[in-house]
Amino acid sequence: TWTHQAAIKKFGHSVEYAPQPNFSDVFDQVARRRADYGVVPIENSTEGAVSHTLDLFVDSPLHICAQILLRIENNLMAAIPREQIKTLYSHPQVFGQCRNWILKNFPEADLVEVSSTTKAAKLAQEYADHGAAALGGALAAELNGLTILEQSIQDRATNTTRFLVIGEKTCPPTGNDRTSILFSIQDKPGALVSALKSFDQFEINMSKIESRPSKQKDWEYIFYVDLGGHCEDPKVADALTELRHHCSLVKLLGSYPDAAE
Repeated sequence: TWTHQAAIKKFGHSVEYAPQPNFSDVFDQVARRRADYGVVPIENSTEGAVSHTLDLFVDSPLHICAQILLRIENNLMAAIPREQIKTLYSHPQVFGQCRNWILKNFPEADLVEVSSTTKAAKLAQEYADHGAAALGGALAAELNGLTILEQSIQDRATNTTRFLVIGEKTCPPTGNDRTSILFSIQDKPGALVSALKSFDQFEINMSKIESRPSKQKDWEYIFYVDLGGHCEDPKVADALTELRHHCSLVKLLGSYPDAAE
């Protein structure tokens, strides 16, 4: 999968990799210390946030240790000729990244969402006689004996996914860092504005904000924010202290190098 390739980009080939069926299991394996680190996708330049990953941070004791940026190039792969394709398998994020291409080339095909592009490639091989094909990376095609029928089918040539490395500890300051937090606010007028003023007051750049349902009470939300700077920087620390005065929950997810590696 693309997550596996991101992990290789960060850690190389000399470590032991343990593939998991879903993101929740990645968090669980690291939390139980069966793995030193985990790698999960957090957002795509075309499709935006990976909401399931955001949700897992709410109850997890783990921290963000690093980020990985990986260019994503999706391909059409199959064990059958193009004209026989009736069904496309892939991860839902990939379908989103290739939405316009699919509408133009396979408007009547059935789209079947699966947990990973590797599984999609396996199903394309298994159900080839039924008109199955897959969308995913070239490595998935190679490992499953599929032919790449068309390369680079994503709608944006610069399609990039940002991955996070999760572990037990955050990183020390490097001078060019990013801090990720989550917070929830009381359901009253002006609560979010008051919370966000904490960053403006201390001149902290807020580069990203996402909201997700809290899943504890209807119509209450948790906000995920990326800030410029390290949590040990005086201004960031002061901003977080001020933020706690306006929130029912503030959780530091981690500070890590803001590098495009």
